[in-house]
Amino acid sequence: MLSITFNAKDIADNLKRQGGFIPGIRTGNATKEFLNDTAGRLTITGALYLGLVATLPFMIIKGMGVPFFFGGTAVLIVVQVALDTMRKIEAQVYMSKYETLSAVGL
Repeated sequence: MLSITFNAKDIADNLKRQGGFIPGIRTGNATKEFLNDTAGRLTITGALYLGLVATLPFMIIKGMGVPFFFGGTAVLIVVQVALDTMRKIEAQVYMSKYETLSAVGL
């Protein structure tokens, strides 16, 4: 499989040089093949999921006649913004805890 952003050979070589390994997989070419296969499966699964999320609202509107005011892309954007907002809130909460602890001297 050809990949533009993921070079399994470089990652396998770096793992081998640094003494790392994937349990149950031999170093070198076997690691490269394992990484390529895993990346391919993840990419296909992610693409199918995103395709389903993007087309499901359209199918619901056309198939059932149910009024749904958000398209697939809008749903993806809303979910991503909600997740990002939750992460930022968590970061602020942790930061205030650290500031409180540092003020106390712990």
